[in-house]
Amino acid sequence: MHIHILGICGTFMGGLAALARSAGHRVTGCDAGVYPPMSDQLRSLGIDLIEGFGADQLALAPDVFVVGNVVSRARLADGTPKFPLMEAILDAGAAYTSGPQWLAEQLLQGRHVLAVAGTHGKTTTTSMLAWVLECAGLNPGFLVGGVPLNFGISARLGAPGGCFVIEADEYDTAFFDKRSKFVHYRPRTAVLNNLEFDHADIFDDLPAIERQFHHLVRTVPGRGRVVVNTEEAALARVLAQGCWSETVGFGAGGRFTAKGTAERFDVLDQGRPVAQVQWALSGLHNRMNALAAIAAAEHLGVAPAVAAEALQRFENVRRRMELRGEVAAGGGSVRVYDDFAHHPTAIRTTVDGLRAQIGPAGGRILAIFEPRSNTMKLGSMSAKLPWSLESADLAFCHAAGLGWDPREALAAMGERIQVADSIDQLLTQVLAAVQSGDHLLCMSNGGFGGVHTRLLDALRARFAQ
Repeated sequence: MHIHILGICGTFMGGLAALARSAGHRVTGCDAGVYPPMSDQLRSLGIDLIEGFGADQLALAPDVFVVGNVVSRARLADGTPKFPLMEAILDAGAAYTSGPQWLAEQLLQGRHVLAVAGTHGKTTTTSMLAWVLECAGLNPGFLVGGVPLNFGISARLGAPGGCFVIEADEYDTAFFDKRSKFVHYRPRTAVLNNLEFDHADIFDDLPAIERQFHHLVRTVPGRGRVVVNTEEAALARVLAQGCWSETVGFGAGGRFTAKGTAERFDVLDQGRPVAQVQWALSGLHNRMNALAAIAAAEHLGVAPAVAAEALQRFENVRRRMELRGEVAAGGGSVRVYDDFAHHPTAIRTTVDGLRAQIGPAGGRILAIFEPRSNTMKLGSMSAKLPWSLESADLAFCHAAGLGWDPREALAAMGERIQVADSIDQLLTQVLAAVQSGDHLLCMSNGGFGGVHTRLLDALRARFAQ
């Protein structure tokens, strides 16, 4: 069929477009500010991209319009529609659907779907699980909200009728379907990694998110498996609402546990050592992610020892503590990292993970971040920011676009925090503070104004003198 995707440059919709093209469908799409790298990836697949959401695109007459959740019925200040194409689709009575629903109906039918859900770690754990299944010879399909370095792509079909690993997001599906995306996927294996309050723009409180997670649990068949983090009280409440499938716990009190450090640990099945993982990843959160992937893969018959061996060759995901560059400086060096952390817990986990990796004497950590997610922009998590940055030596906050005062929220950090109203000001602050041996940890769920490249260029210019 011919599908036309509205909002095609988003990570999920871009991955869906690539899958649809691989499956033999004709794919076109539109977005505002069509930009690389996604635009380049899509064009290389022969997918025609159109800038903007003009109503004239109705003339393409696809079999169905696939609508991303960036699209809404919003109006501009002058009263005109922000998305004229969507209004034209509705007026014409043309066929339209959401991305998750199209994916479920057209590509996931008849497959063993493994869905990875959770507030944190979805992308990393999905990538781990896909890599484990790949190393086990299962040729999985996958759709990940990032680029796993082992694969170099965010989505692929995999073996026809085989298994499919998908990052299962709890965010709503579309403006006309306010259910969480993951209820569409109908997994046989569901991973519940962790759960805390997020997405304050669409959920009122944590119980509202717990209900959505329970809707996911309801879709898992009796012969399916729910892999659950036993250390999370919120997930225990989810399962207490009802579960009709086998449950396999990981973490303290669960079937799969770990013993050792984050970088080298034994995997235990009901207390019995069954495998060992030694890898370059840091942080106890990644050790938990590994246990989740091992427990999920075992549902498809992959032995924990096979999964552990694959994890030792796991290369992580772009923008997950990714070293963007290192500049020689005064007998030492300055390192610049990029991480997707966009929630106080994720920020703390990332900073703590870097501190554990470099050690107490490994240099200063300069945390450079922007509260860019919808939840953070609303300010509902602002009180937790000083806690999230405790392990950083200095912190720098980009404050543009916020509806709350970060200077007030971060005042408890005293002289350790600086706030900037622009990227240029942020760069000036960081460059005035940086010393040889520092680790510059940039955290955002967006492009962050290219701050990583600009920092590296400025550092090279300074220390080359």
